[in-house]
Amino acid sequence: MTIKCAIYTRKSTEHGLEQEFNSLQNQEESCKAYIASQSFNGWQYYKTYSDAAISGGTMERPALKQMLDDMAHGLVNTVVVYKVDRLSRSILDFHNMMKYFEKYGANFVSITQSFDTSTSMGKLTLNMLLSFAQFEREVSSERVRDKIRASKAKGLWMGGTPRLGYDLINKKLVVNPTEAEQVRHLFEKYLELQSVNDLTEYAKQNGIFGKRWETAKRQIRGGNPITKMSMHRILRDKIYIGQIENKKEGTFAKGEQEPIIPTELFNRVQVALTNNANNKSASTRAPNMLTGKLFNHNGIKFLNQMTSGKGKRKIHYYATKGFYLTATCVDEIVVKTITQFLNSDMSSLPINLAAVLKRIDVTNMNFVEKRNLIQSLVEKVVYSQEQLIYTITTDAQKLQPFIKENYVNQNTNKMEYIIGDNSITITEKVFLRKYVNTVYDRGKNGVLNVTDNNHLILKAFATAWKYRELYEQDGNVDNVIHNARTSPRLFYKYLSLSYLSPSIVNELLSGKINMAVRDILDRASRSDDFEYQVKLFNL
Repeated sequence: MTIKCAIYTRKSTEHGLEQEFNSLQNQEESCKAYIASQSFNGWQYYKTYSDAAISGGTMERPALKQMLDDMAHGLVNTVVVYKVDRLSRSILDFHNMMKYFEKYGANFVSITQSFDTSTSMGKLTLNMLLSFAQFEREVSSERVRDKIRASKAKGLWMGGTPRLGYDLINKKLVVNPTEAEQVRHLFEKYLELQSVNDLTEYAKQNGIFGKRWETAKRQIRGGNPITKMSMHRILRDKIYIGQIENKKEGTFAKGEQEPIIPTELFNRVQVALTNNANNKSASTRAPNMLTGKLFNHNGIKFLNQMTSGKGKRKIHYYATKGFYLTATCVDEIVVKTITQFLNSDMSSLPINLAAVLKRIDVTNMNFVEKRNLIQSLVEKVVYSQEQLIYTITTDAQKLQPFIKENYVNQNTNKMEYIIGDNSITITEKVFLRKYVNTVYDRGKNGVLNVTDNNHLILKAFATAWKYRELYEQDGNVDNVIHNARTSPRLFYKYLSLSYLSPSIVNELLSGKINMAVRDILDRASRSDDFEYQVKLFNL
């Protein structure tokens, strides 16, 4: 068996030429002589790789990289060097190189140190060397950990991502007055909103962003909108009350930094966070908000269905197979509507009923309280195309547990509703994207209403006719796809839309057919026969 041997030589200018065999030429000659002496074992010289005037403390060596690349391609079986330090002066780099050698089945030989990994003694010597290297690294790590632990016990800042409210100056946290005021405002606002989600949205709307800082390499980091997770960390961070945390031990020490949040305010926020988390947990075990109260336009009651995915539980209301509404989405819309109703002008209601409703402070209720109120107040919710119809009880007795004697709603905002003999009816416009199973609140930022959907449909038709025009002008599909910067799949989907029946197009653009664009594309691509298309669109 032929063993292809590579010779690696290196000359370091920082050490000079101190010994007879330190030159590149002499290193190479000695290694070639050793390879020749092992010819009876099938050793054969392949190539010499030389790095001149480069330190052994770095892996950024052209010849070394070339040799490792040739090794990966099976051109080198054994690497021969004059001394171990010619290959590397870093124990860690040497360790990583040996792992690389092992990966590609290559051996390593140092001719002046009787170091040969092709023999059992050589492998034993290597393992001993690496064991000592591992021991040295662990001892060094322990020293670093001990130093960090001792520093944090003294309240010193030991690095990490800078916090909003502080600047890092000479490795110390110094209060940034502008940011500190923002942090104090966030803590106070949470006690008002009682919701991390709402606080996150509030910060976004009011221009409060995460910490922006400059790295040692002059690179700008941070300054992004605060996420829900980041907001939660801010509200839980004891650094704002002048403490430094040792996460490994779970302990805190008085820090060098000046506190920017009063301890009393911080503690109140912690209690609120814990209580709201417990309430949310309890709500997941309790019945859904609209259980037994949600119906479709045919009078069929929506039932509860739970699914799990990626560690999260999702609740759905479903009436028939393949048709269901996401519970969280519907519940949010209902809560918003009922809150608006209870905070509206009630001058048109009977005096006794208005007196009861005006004393319900729904704004400051937590989730569980809102759920219980809606379950008592709302008798029925009917979902039909484009709308939710609420039937609200006028029985004041059911609402007594939610009345506050020291609260009176004096809001003059109007809301449209119909007063019946025993109930109040509210109709709210929504848009259901069919087969996607999500209800969208009309007017909510980033979601669809009927008008928005028609706009998207119009854009889809414009794209379709653009593709058709390009296709008829060029005739080459590949050229059209390239020029339009689209994919073949999307091109053909939109092209089929341009061959849709005119009667269906009129129905879609007039808003008489409410359908998501992707569903229109899907049905249009099934056939260019107008009669069959009418059946596909249920006309």
